[in-house]
Amino acid sequence: MSNGAIDRRDFIKGAAASMALLFAAEELFAAEGATETAVAGPPVKFGVVGIGQWGREILSTLSKMPSAQITAICDTYEPFLNKGKEIAPNAGTFTDFKKVLESPDVEAVIVATPTHLHKDIVISALQAGKHVYCESPLASTIEDAKAIAMAAQGAKQVFYAGQQGRSNLLYKHVSNFVKAGVLGNTAMVHAQWHKKDSWRRMAPTPEREAELNWRISNKTSVGLVGETGIHHLDLANWYLNSLPTAVIGFGSIINWNDGRDVPDTIQCIFEYPQNVRMIFSATLANSFSNAYTLFQGSNSSLMMREKRAWMIKEADSPLLGWEVYAKKEQCFDETGICMVADSTKLLEAGKEPSKEGSVEPTKEALYCALENFTRSIREGSKPACGALEGYQAAVVAIKANEAILSGTKISYQPDWFELK
Repeated sequence: MSNGAIDRRDFIKGAAASMALLFAAEELFAAEGATETAVAGPPVKFGVVGIGQWGREILSTLSKMPSAQITAICDTYEPFLNKGKEIAPNAGTFTDFKKVLESPDVEAVIVATPTHLHKDIVISALQAGKHVYCESPLASTIEDAKAIAMAAQGAKQVFYAGQQGRSNLLYKHVSNFVKAGVLGNTAMVHAQWHKKDSWRRMAPTPEREAELNWRISNKTSVGLVGETGIHHLDLANWYLNSLPTAVIGFGSIINWNDGRDVPDTIQCIFEYPQNVRMIFSATLANSFSNAYTLFQGSNSSLMMREKRAWMIKEADSPLLGWEVYAKKEQCFDETGICMVADSTKLLEAGKEPSKEGSVEPTKEALYCALENFTRSIREGSKPACGALEGYQAAVVAIKANEAILSGTKISYQPDWFELK
């Protein structure tokens, strides 16, 4: 340092040291290092059941992964199979999932069918000796979710519940700051998922249209809070390190009064221990500000989107040191410090995160989740989201949907979250 100015190299050394003081070394690098080495062994041979829009997104992601090989695709609707074949031309095609399970060329099955159809496929796949990745939520009823989770817990195969946020490199990186207490006393959580979309899909026959629009019928859907909000709820469970004790829900059909009985606009208030409350809203009527989760504490706020995150400090919060050189952006009316998933490695390499290009993770959350699944299969590591975490997230969401439909308050009973 000279003439009172901060020498950059000295600062970077100090910043890295400050971060090391905040976190144990294994915590500091666990989020980034775990997915950067190549997965050991040959590619995992996948069968994907359910080739709708999200199933095709899964196929596209698998096709880019060195640790994955798509050997089978399955759907009861031939046009979807044909679209899947365009992405995975070398895969076998099936209309019956049981044929996929009989195939010796399938080691692992991804279940991407409508939520209410998960149970039989997941349990049959585990019984057939296949590893299983089940999309979130696990099921549309607590009984089905528990049956899936119990089967998974008792199986020798790897089971991944599709809460892909648990593998998101950015979320994992920020979780280290949360554990270090950067929020101070957590005051509240606010989350939203807003999109202008009817969720209604057209089909050539009334029967097919009914199958395709399972998300807008209360007989088959867990509504907005279950199909989209569950990822925000799981992030809150993770960062708050607790489960909610009660939920109040409200729901209305505001913009899509087309015969559906699933509300297109909802609000929920979740009560967590220590008098912390989370407000979640979702709508299909308005897209303003899309989706985010905001944690607010006495020292700072954390604004989380899927690919970007910012920390906004209170004026009287203690100086951490490293934030002087961090990249900053406008976040609403505040100056937000960009949370960069690779920042610790950049600092250790003598670089400044604020000057090293993109602040977004280099891998999509879905890619990270599927890679984590293949790593667990080949290397025996624990999956980022197992049966218990997936089941508990499903219980929170399913009961919240019940509160929305009844317009009442529901108290979560502790034994609801247990697998026994």
